[in-house]
Amino acid sequence: MTLAAIQFPIIDPIIFSIGPIALRWYGFMYLIGFILAMVIANKAADKSNGLWTRDQVSDLLFYGFLGVILGGRIGYVLFYNFDYFLSDPLYLFKIWTGGMSFHGGLLGVVTAIAFFARKEKKSFLQVGDFVAPLVPLGLGAGRIGNFINAELWGRQTDVPWAMVFPTDRLGLARHPSQLYEFFLEGVVLFLIIYFVGKKTKAAGVASGLFLAGYGLFRMIIEFFREPDAHLGFYFSFISMGQMLSLPMVIIGVGMIVWGLNNSQQIVNNTKKNKSSAK
Repeated sequence: MTLAAIQFPIIDPIIFSIGPIALRWYGFMYLIGFILAMVIANKAADKSNGLWTRDQVSDLLFYGFLGVILGGRIGYVLFYNFDYFLSDPLYLFKIWTGGMSFHGGLLGVVTAIAFFARKEKKSFLQVGDFVAPLVPLGLGAGRIGNFINAELWGRQTDVPWAMVFPTDRLGLARHPSQLYEFFLEGVVLFLIIYFVGKKTKAAGVASGLFLAGYGLFRMIIEFFREPDAHLGFYFSFISMGQMLSLPMVIIGVGMIVWGLNNSQQIVNNTKKNKSSAK
């Protein structure tokens, strides 16, 4: 199996360095995602008829960036390495050792959205719906970074596109699950939110689509992704990623249903008021 698989090339994680300063592929991909998000957000602000300004976009992205970093690290430590944290609480601050959790980062972003909404006197859903189409861009870019770093690879397989990653001590042919995540969580999820957003402006729908869409895609991809070695499976078949994603699907579907029903109710009330006025 291994001989027929694609041999992943050894790529230097550092693009270039100047003295102690180094630009790494992983950070560079996130930078690309951040720039794409800023461009799209600024265009949306320009077309918002004064509801959003570019200064607000800059502030929102800054708070969101802090939420991703802080929430991602705290979530990784609590969700995936809690026992290690109990034995060494300072591990929480050892960011250079690696380890970020999407679900922790999501909670961080939700906190940032709540703070920004209160500061700018906007509704939570209004801010959440504005942010929703931007997140898949960063997710997709980050998964490309994971692929270049040859990390977070998939389970053993014999599919024609199976790859042998240089970081895998067993040298097995595996699913390139990072690319699956890039496609579903990045490209497909962005297109779904973007085009549905053009069809309806119902509050909460874009946010719900992101939560439900990411949760569903992540649960599917987890069947191809190698689980964390120190965690394995719960109940012999469920990964931590799937357990954390299931609530996202439930909450997301609930938000979509609520948003569409609430929007329809507003339309019906508007029609009744017009009829009464006549």
